[in-house]
Amino acid sequence: MRANDIQDTGVLLPRIADVRTDFPFVLIVTWAEGNRAGQVDRVDVSPVISTYKIFKPLKNRKVSFETAHLDEYGDAVLWNGKDLELSAEVIEELAEQTMTPKDFVAFMKRNSLTETAAASILGYSRRQIGYYKTTGPIPRIVALACRGFEGTKREKKGASKKKSAAA
Repeated sequence: MRANDIQDTGVLLPRIADVRTDFPFVLIVTWAEGNRAGQVDRVDVSPVISTYKIFKPLKNRKVSFETAHLDEYGDAVLWNGKDLELSAEVIEELAEQTMTPKDFVAFMKRNSLTETAAASILGYSRRQIGYYKTTGPIPRIVALACRGFEGTKREKKGASKKKSAAA
């Protein structure tokens, strides 16, 4: 095997078919390949842009966010500026951390939560939970809290199964 031969690992790498921008730092991504293939996501990339110094030109408007475009393979989003790019893998990870009102309703159903119970668990008002169910947008922190809630629930269920099997 030569050093530049491609080896299939069975893992689908994300590739983007199309990208558009929305205010302030939102990418509207149409996925070509990977776990989200065929889906269209509104991805808030502000956590990355706010964190890394390399994206400072986008924050200071020295480079327009609206100049976002794909590289030739759909592996990254580029901006008209030196070294400004964001990989499809990072964008996919951010997309997986977002939640639509439909996703939020599904979360509540999966966990048999009323609006009051969801409000108590997430630390928001019942009225805000109703807003998340119908209108959105749902903050990234709420989406992550929902994922954390379900992960903790799964861990507890797994631990109780181990205890009952050991007994």
